Amino acid sequence: MNCDKNSLLLYAVTDRSWLNGRTLYEQVEDALKGGATFIQLREKKLDKEDFLKEAIEIQALCRQYHVPFVINDDVDIALQIDADGVHVGQSDMEAGDVRTTLGPDKIIGVSAQTVEQAVLAEQRGADYLGVGAVFPTGSKDDADDISHDTLQAICEAVQIPVIAIGGISKNNVLQLKGRGICGIAVISAIFAQPDIQAATEELKNLTEKMVQG
Repeated sequence: MNCDKNSLLLYAVTDRSWLNGRTLYEQVEDALKGGATFIQLREKKLDKEDFLKEAIEIQALCRQYHVPFVINDDVDIALQIDADGVHVGQSDMEAGDVRTTLGPDKIIGVSAQTVEQAVLAEQRGADYLGVGAVFPTGSKDDADDISHDTLQAICEAVQIPVIAIGGISKNNVLQLKGRGICGIAVISAIFAQPDIQAATEELKNLTEKMVQG
């Protein structure tokens, strides 16, 4: 599965905080029906066995929709199920080591907050960068806000695609226009909404406008 700019337009990161009696599988399918272009499975609290079972199910779903599917942090599970790739943070396994483990054809995303981190990640083999938090966020306790000027500087410093992350919603996504990103990564803007499919459709339309601008 290739990682191109178009596939990174609307990148949905899962979170089981808002299941409300539904399954994560159902919620991800709603997001895919609404036009999500990329799925990252992010689980901080599931044990390995449940995580593995869930990853296999959601990977199969993503394949039905021909959407890239990556695992957050867990390189072992990505390798075990032959996921399309992984996304790692600055404190996780370094991109070059991930590339060695997963092989040349897998997608590797890296979180970056500075131009230096971004350039290094690109040099080490990252396929795309997730940069943020571009707005204040409640989803990640450790997310430091970065300025939109820094976001733009990162986009100008690397050749690989850059997506913005952190606190992005339908109300502020257009503020990112003209900064050089090819898409956005969101959690609550999709998965915390009462109608996930409709929320995804609306956010995708707004993101297309932002990117074209």
